[in-house]
Amino acid sequence: MDRIILLHGTGHGPESWDRTAALLPSDWETLRPGLSALLGGREASFENLRAALEAYCAGIEGPLHLCGLSLGGILALDYALRRPEKVKSLVLIGTPHRVPRAAFALQNLVFRLLPNSAFKGMAFDKRNTFALGRSMKNLDFRGRLGGVACPALVVCGSNDRANLASAEYLARHIQSAGLKILPDTGHVANEERPEALAELLTEFYRARE
Repeated sequence: MDRIILLHGTGHGPESWDRTAALLPSDWETLRPGLSALLGGREASFENLRAALEAYCAGIEGPLHLCGLSLGGILALDYALRRPEKVKSLVLIGTPHRVPRAAFALQNLVFRLLPNSAFKGMAFDKRNTFALGRSMKNLDFRGRLGGVACPALVVCGSNDRANLASAEYLARHIQSAGLKILPDTGHVANEERPEALAELLTEFYRARE
């Protein structure tokens, strides 16, 4: 089995994957990079994250299985479009196909009111969270999804209402992509339903061996 790279979202760190990864077959190698660590002190803009993931993947030999949740899914999708020769499969969990501006503006307003301490458990501090948001406000994958060349699986929790429509859109427009909706699950599927998610991933990756 080739290496599986598990990418976390903005609200959590790489440890959010621990329980799911532990339930995958023991002979599979999973890598769980921390996005903040990959930046090496640089500002958390989307361009910097894109470059950091590029450098990280360049240091790994052979094809990769990319699996990302939320921001991690956005980065995985972006990388698969730019480096199709490097990506063997793609799993997108709770991943938006574009940034909805109204929701983005509301989120920014809420974040602005939060104290710095509220960002302690998140991937980035308050300053970098805003920097990331500013750099992603025009992100839109529509018109590009046909460029995904590898097998793909789109996963979304049934209670993740913000991303259900995007999950359906991604599954329709990525060639040969499958769609799995996890019942009674919200946005952070790897923490809420690690057993169910690990089962889906195992089935998907077994077919890629």
